[in-house]
Amino acid sequence: MNIENLTKDPFWSAYQADENAVLIDVRTAPEIAEKNIEGHLAIDFFASDFQTKINELDKSKNYYMYCRSGNRSMQACYMMNQMGFTGKLINLAGGMLAW
Repeated sequence: MNIENLTKDPFWSAYQADENAVLIDVRTAPEIAEKNIEGHLAIDFFASDFQTKINELDKSKNYYMYCRSGNRSMQACYMMNQMGFTGKLINLAGGMLAW
C-alpha cells in the first residue's frame, strides 16, 4: 500500500520537495474558509460527486491529503488506493487541528 501518515513538519517538508505533488483539502467550503493551506485543491469529501472528481485526477501523481482531524483525508487515501492510484498518498496526521 502506498499510503503514509505524516505529522505536520514531515508532511510539509515532503510536499515542498516533491515535484510530482498535489495538495488536496477534502473539507467542506465553510471549513476551508476558516483556515487552509495555500495552493490546495478543494474536493469536498461529503459532496455527492467526490468519487467522480477524485477519479478524474492523474493517478500517477503524489497526493498530499488533509482535512480537519485527519480522518476524512485518510479515508480518501484508502479510497484512492483502491481506485488504482499509483503515486504516494500522504495524509496529514491530525489534520488542520494539528497544523
